[in-house]
Amino acid sequence: MLAQLAIRDIVLIDRLELNFRSGLSVLTGETGAGKSILLDAFALALGGRGDGRLVRHGEAQGAVTAVFDLPLDHPARRIAAEAEIDTEGDLILRRTQMADGRTRAFVNDQPVGVQVLRAIGAALVEIHGQHDDRALADPASHRAILDAFGGLQTQLAKVAAASRTVRHARTELAEHRARVEAARKESDFLRHAVEELAALAPLAGEEAQLAERRTIMQQSEKVARELNEALEAVGGPHSGVPHLSAALRKLERRAAQLPALVDPCVNVLDAAMVALDEARAVLEAAVAETEFDPRDLERVEERLFALRAASRKYDVAADDLAALAERYAGDVAAIDAGEAALAGLEQALAGLEQALATAEAAYAEAAEKLSAGRRRAAKQLDAAVKAELPPLKLERARFITEIATDPDSRDPAGTDRVEFWAQTNPGTKPGPMMKVASGGELSRFMLALKVVLADKGSAPTLIFDEIDTGVGGAVADAIGMRLARLAATVQVVAVTHAPQVAARAETHFLIAKAPVKGAGRVATRVASLPVAERREEIARMLAGATVTDEARAAAARLLQGADA
Repeated sequence: MLAQLAIRDIVLIDRLELNFRSGLSVLTGETGAGKSILLDAFALALGGRGDGRLVRHGEAQGAVTAVFDLPLDHPARRIAAEAEIDTEGDLILRRTQMADGRTRAFVNDQPVGVQVLRAIGAALVEIHGQHDDRALADPASHRAILDAFGGLQTQLAKVAAASRTVRHARTELAEHRARVEAARKESDFLRHAVEELAALAPLAGEEAQLAERRTIMQQSEKVARELNEALEAVGGPHSGVPHLSAALRKLERRAAQLPALVDPCVNVLDAAMVALDEARAVLEAAVAETEFDPRDLERVEERLFALRAASRKYDVAADDLAALAERYAGDVAAIDAGEAALAGLEQALAGLEQALATAEAAYAEAAEKLSAGRRRAAKQLDAAVKAELPPLKLERARFITEIATDPDSRDPAGTDRVEFWAQTNPGTKPGPMMKVASGGELSRFMLALKVVLADKGSAPTLIFDEIDTGVGGAVADAIGMRLARLAATVQVVAVTHAPQVAARAETHFLIAKAPVKGAGRVATRVASLPVAERREEIARMLAGATVTDEARAAAARLLQGADA
């Protein structure tokens, strides 16, 4: 339960510290005294949205601290422990609001994120009012409320377990299918690769040879004419070789007559003839190289392109294609030898499919039993809430637990969508409560529901913000009676303008604005009222600005009636 609330520098509150007890506590005071400010500050400590405008004018920051006294097994402690927060002793929630809009959150003096603070706050406190009926606004919570009322936790746990089994079976099946598909694709790829590379029949060093051959053929046309001209000059009809040969023979015949003069000339001419003969041979060979069939160039280019395309496809150098083909052939041989393993994978796949079907059938059976339990619980809940409505001036209204079941919409909580509906008057069309009920009706529906669910896992502290607005007399008294009944099970704090509600409180706080001496401003103050002052405050609530003796007497009767 909430044990203490401390607020510093929030709007009109400079310093405030309230100590709470179990049972029903009420806050009363004139309109504008600061009740909404106090609730906004409390919501901030529970993880509500921060706002720099909450900081008191002239201050750099404000802070709100809420202290909770909880059993050791309370869910809020579990949430805190999961966030690695020391949960020994009281649970202390603190939120600092900066004037620039930034906030900081702490649980037991350990810094936490706002999401963690909000999760812990939701497990500790429910705030209900005409404009903050969070327990009724979300249909997802309606299903949880119905399950709690019907005591369906065992069936719910079975559905959740079946859902986990289905999810695990689906994951395992999907992963196994992926493995089988990968094995099949790998086998298909390797077989295709082996066939393709075998048809290509690449050789080591072949790419370089082909590239060189292609270069020669592409360039030969450009040099062929020059080579032929050179060959013509060296060995053609107009070559000087015959003249040199004739001159050499003549000199050789004269060599005996004057050897010293002739022999050197003969030697030089003979060497020239030999060199020209070698040049002719080289030129003839070169000319022969330039002579090729254009179809040869086309075949070389096609082969070269095929090798390089395969190189890109298999991401290896062209010279490594032959080795790759050999390795792939070995892999295919291994696959052929391991066909039994693939068959085993496929057999296991069939087993997993059967396991999934079994898990889905078990889930469907558990979900169907849970749905049946929910429908029985819904009838009981509708009847219990209906019994609470007449004293709340809702005797002509109906509370309806609407259940829609979709077998294809499966989640860990079953296949049902649960939503609380209302029919506010006979002859009108029932519909979702949040849409068809007015603010006051909604608050009273919610109160009736909370009374019925008082011992069904409610948060330990319930805050009711002016749910008695617009009602009076017997209805206000009925609201007070139900808040008191609810407070026998959980801690209840009610902000109220109804004296009938205030009279039933065990603790009565009066909230008011008062001038701050010497500061030229006002501040919100809250005081816990003793019995005599309670009677005066309730008399004011009854009479208005002028408190009469009759109002005081009526207040005394209300207090006596509440104690009876």
